[in-house]
Amino acid sequence: MPVFHERLWPAAWVYAVGFLMVPAVILVFTPINVWIGAAIAVTLYAAFLTLILAYSPIIEVTATQVRVAGAHVPLSFTGQCIPHTTREKARLAAGPELDLRAWLCIRGWIPTSLTIEITDEADPVPYWLVSTRRPSELVSAITEARAGARRQAG
Repeated sequence: MPVFHERLWPAAWVYAVGFLMVPAVILVFTPINVWIGAAIAVTLYAAFLTLILAYSPIIEVTATQVRVAGAHVPLSFTGQCIPHTTREKARLAAGPELDLRAWLCIRGWIPTSLTIEITDEADPVPYWLVSTRRPSELVSAITEARAGARRQAG
């Protein structure tokens, strides 16, 4: 049972930008056949929607691990969590302050993020940088799940 669950759905402007392909495709196919152009445009937009929705990553914290997209780490190997609660802090974390060894799951349409320190000495990744719309809640969920795991172990 997840303690925290968030799907990183695309922002509304992503759908609008993707929709711009519809008139462009219709325009290209108008000299051939406008109805074929419309059918191809609708099909392409449906494929676009399917792809961006299917590949929207999920962030999940359970009693034993943190999972982001396809990656997971046991709670025992998570360290300090630093929320980047403003667009500027998130930009700095993903830009000038970024360690190139970090594991990233960043979405440009999400203005906030979270750094999760990885304490496993055998892992070359120093931290995860994850886009999230709820960084403070994610920190709380990781902290609470870690404390719960320690209580069960001890």
